[in-house]
Amino acid sequence: MKKVKGLRWLVVSLVGLATVINYIDRNALAVMWPGVAEDLNMGKEDYALILSFFMIAYALGQTAFGKIFDQIGTRFGFLLSISIWSISIALHAVAKSVLSFGIFRFTLGFGEAGNWPGATKANAEWFPVKERALAQGIFNSGASLGAVISAPIIAWMYVTIGWQMTFVCIAALGLLWIIPWVIVYKSSPDKHPWITEEERNYIIKGQKPEPEPDDIAQEEEYVPTLRELLKLKQSWAIILMRFFIDPVWWLFVSWLPIYLADQFGFDVKQIGLFAWVPYVGAAVGSLFGGWLVGVWLRKGWSVNKARKTIIYLGCLIMIPPLILTAYAATPLIAVLLIAVILFGFQIAIGNIQTLPSDYFSGKSVGSLAGVSGSAAVIGVLITIWLVPVITATSYIPFFVLGASLVPLALISFALLGGKIKPVTNLISK
Repeated sequence: MKKVKGLRWLVVSLVGLATVINYIDRNALAVMWPGVAEDLNMGKEDYALILSFFMIAYALGQTAFGKIFDQIGTRFGFLLSISIWSISIALHAVAKSVLSFGIFRFTLGFGEAGNWPGATKANAEWFPVKERALAQGIFNSGASLGAVISAPIIAWMYVTIGWQMTFVCIAALGLLWIIPWVIVYKSSPDKHPWITEEERNYIIKGQKPEPEPDDIAQEEEYVPTLRELLKLKQSWAIILMRFFIDPVWWLFVSWLPIYLADQFGFDVKQIGLFAWVPYVGAAVGSLFGGWLVGVWLRKGWSVNKARKTIIYLGCLIMIPPLILTAYAATPLIAVLLIAVILFGFQIAIGNIQTLPSDYFSGKSVGSLAGVSGSAAVIGVLITIWLVPVITATSYIPFFVLGASLVPLALISFALLGGKIKPVTNLISK
């Protein structure tokens, strides 16, 4: 059997590509909404309701797929997830009402939710601790890249073939992705027939961070159940951080095209020209945050010091432009400031999403990633319904809301996160 050098990077590239497709499918409705709304005589409140169907399913899917990935493995978990969401986005083409859009958006959200606990689990399986932030950054840059290319491509497709056929065409991307995934992802690295012995040993030996002098020696791997996870403050640090900080990202993913339409009178074509710009900043932040942590770890920084520093840095970058964007006078200034916001967000979130694998065993990482993802969605649902109300006359409260959520996330982490290191059964008791 021929061996493949650097197989882990091929795996992370495929997961990153799935994330690109995930965001193309997810953003399609938002980009085309002005046209869809005109065709079907819908308004901002209808959009919020349809989006709520998606987010409720997304919350359920995060927890469900967290357990599914832990039970059936990463290979089949991704296969199930992307099949559900690809079929669902295709069905958007036949939607005619808020209810039908809501149903298809619900199944889309449930399927798309699997991407994130799956990515976190693949990261824990295939990468040593010192490379996990970079790997997570690659996953997250896929989200940003998907958002970058979706706006102009979907706007062009909408003008060329209409919104119904656009949904059908983008659905094919996910179904085609299944082919290389099934071929490449045969198993985890300990049993994969293509992996070199050198890379296998490198991954397995690097799965746990080097113990620090004051750490208690771990005599056995601690694999808490979901119920046990929810009794630990480290779990709640992650859950609350995601609850507060994820809505900031979703404010822009869900509402940026509508903001440009409301604030500056943009149509679908103009949205396609501008809405991709902020996600360039997000893509750079995803890769930069992971790269910088890797540099610090190679210089001898502890995981605790490196991870906390980069999370705080990313959050602090976000706050000033969130406030300034509230008063942006032109669309160019607005999208450039939002690019800085999303740059800081992705620096932070890539490392926040690695925390489950920093604290716990790979056998329970998917479950915690799923629960924290569900908490994030609950926070997003709350903001979704606030937006139509607080933006009735001005978008200033929209940005003030985002600026207020970031400090709450940092406070939660500071109070509950403790030292970032593997939780042992002895410590948990």
